[in-house]
Amino acid sequence: MELKRVVVTGLGTITPLGNTLAETWEGLLNGKSGAGPITHFDASKFKTRFACEVKNFDASLYVDRKEARKCDRYSLLAIGAAKQAIEDAAMDLESEDKDRIGVIFAAGIGGIQTFEDEVLGYAKTKDTIGPKFNPFFIPKMIADIAAGHISMIYGFRGPNFATVSACASSTNAIADAFNYIRLGKANVIVTGGAEAAIAAPGVGGFNSMNALSTRNDSPETASRPFSGSRDGFVMGEGAACLVLEELEHAKKRGAKIHAELVGYANCTDGYHVTAPHPDGIGAIACMEHAVKKAGISLDQIDYINTHGTSTPMGDTIEVNAVKKLFGAHAYKMAVTSTKGSTGHMMGAGGVTETIACIKAIQTGIVPPTLGLVNADEQCDLNHVPGKAEKRPVHYAMTNAFGFGGQNSSLVVGEYHE
Repeated sequence: MELKRVVVTGLGTITPLGNTLAETWEGLLNGKSGAGPITHFDASKFKTRFACEVKNFDASLYVDRKEARKCDRYSLLAIGAAKQAIEDAAMDLESEDKDRIGVIFAAGIGGIQTFEDEVLGYAKTKDTIGPKFNPFFIPKMIADIAAGHISMIYGFRGPNFATVSACASSTNAIADAFNYIRLGKANVIVTGGAEAAIAAPGVGGFNSMNALSTRNDSPETASRPFSGSRDGFVMGEGAACLVLEELEHAKKRGAKIHAELVGYANCTDGYHVTAPHPDGIGAIACMEHAVKKAGISLDQIDYINTHGTSTPMGDTIEVNAVKKLFGAHAYKMAVTSTKGSTGHMMGAGGVTETIACIKAIQTGIVPPTLGLVNADEQCDLNHVPGKAEKRPVHYAMTNAFGFGGQNSSLVVGEYHE
């Protein structure tokens, strides 16, 4: 069976740097930080009192007020990013076979704010009026509902589900979408991820694990991937979306093609519930298999947007994995983390970073690693500290790793006939 080629024809983002792709990309290139004091809830008694929140998000641009009340914030962000990407793809939806258009949209956690609100409401009323829950509690909370909303808005009837694999969720969603198209089971898949976990349970839970930075006096510099002084990640939120399309279908309608998705891999460390394997065996295997599936050699990768969360253990393990796999070529690539700017967007992180790779290919500019000062001695690659770097990027890789030992890598390349 001949596998189909899969191209990217639509992009959309809502991130802590801005509510459009243009704003997000400009923020990345200019070294803007999305961090600031938490406004979503009273965090004054928490160890960490800052995060990378999406600012000035107007859900009414994407869904009417009545429908918005039925959605958790993570779903509203997903709908917004998907609408941007679908508009960018410029499909004539009335002429499309909607049975062959699917939605595969990820979330690492789902509607945690809805869950908190409903459980606290129950606790207040259970002894007086008995259990009282909003009838939209479950439909607002579940992790697959964003995919459902997107399909309902547009009438898409193809494959529809969510991938949930912690912080690798949206990267795996893209991989699933890639497979559906290249196997001929769909013409178009709207794919990506969303997260809105900057809530008391989210921040409190990660604080209890000592996973978050506690630099409350300097939020803008708290996310510092590869730095010797990094002390944990900064929570982020947002959504990002790709429209993936079978090449001949895209060509037939004269679509604008941003890039080609050429390879992916996912695997697990099989080691620990939260810590990566100290030898990086899962990361190495994942990157190696992704490059092999892309049909290219290791020395053709020009740029890696790493998982690079700014955790003491994770950054060095990932960098050492890159060095072990790529050898001398590791020092010729750009190896960065955009989480210095966006924070860790968890279920939306992988797709946001895939888009950063696509934009680097399109523009020949690699965004900097914000917050990188006094690099860890093991982090000695070209991490592009502080200032964007102009360089040709023909193939780029993005990594996403999650709790449970989840590993996922994607390779995107320039589109050529």
